[in-house]
Amino acid sequence: MNVLFVLAHPERASFNGALVDTGTAAMRAAGHSVEISDLYGEGFDPVEKAQNYAPRAQEGTFAPLAEQRHAYKQGTLCPEVRREIDRLERADLVVFQFPVWWHAMPAMLKGWFDRVFVSGGLYTSRMRYDEGYFRGRRAICSVTSGAPAETFVPGGRGGGLDQILWSTQFSLHYMGFSVLPPHATFGVQGHGYAYADDDAFADHMEKAKNAFAERLTHLDDDTPLRFPGWADWDDTGRPLRAVNS
Repeated sequence: MNVLFVLAHPERASFNGALVDTGTAAMRAAGHSVEISDLYGEGFDPVEKAQNYAPRAQEGTFAPLAEQRHAYKQGTLCPEVRREIDRLERADLVVFQFPVWWHAMPAMLKGWFDRVFVSGGLYTSRMRYDEGYFRGRRAICSVTSGAPAETFVPGGRGGGLDQILWSTQFSLHYMGFSVLPPHATFGVQGHGYAYADDDAFADHMEKAKNAFAERLTHLDDDTPLRFPGWADWDDTGRPLRAVNS
């Protein structure tokens, strides 16, 4: 199996980076091949703009989706976008590793979604959801927070994790991925990025890394999240039957 880690954290020596290293070692030890897309480390530009496209589909007004479709068809996508698409196409499993910031993914990762999931190439009006480009491949979000797990419940101080990750996971479903239940690591605190301020905290982090390795090597035991597909909607896109909120 080919595994791609997409890391969205500005410090490679952070605990998010340590989880990617742990996951990489575990998956390689299990016989899988691994690639890492370190968005900050590789200087990925998350901002979609007219300067990303040459030649343009249309001058004057910048219509991002029209430019994406034109660039994909003409083979003129930016090298960094083409690199990320190539990595995705090689992957059977994509692990998105990121901290929860402001109850969402970091802006860097959102910009990666904006630019890499190219209109007209990786999705069309029909090539979406359960008929998406990446159908048959799996994706999982691995997230971290400094807050304790007890706060991440509906009505809790952290908010419901399912609600926080809904747009990210639904977007992955939109692209055709089978989305596995997320993996969350809570209580990630410490001074700087060493995360070894005292023995108790170091032990907590070591257990968290071991839990992540254990989770990744047993993903075949997971049941993908249930999202609606084309058979669940009428011609206007409304549900044919009641859907759990």
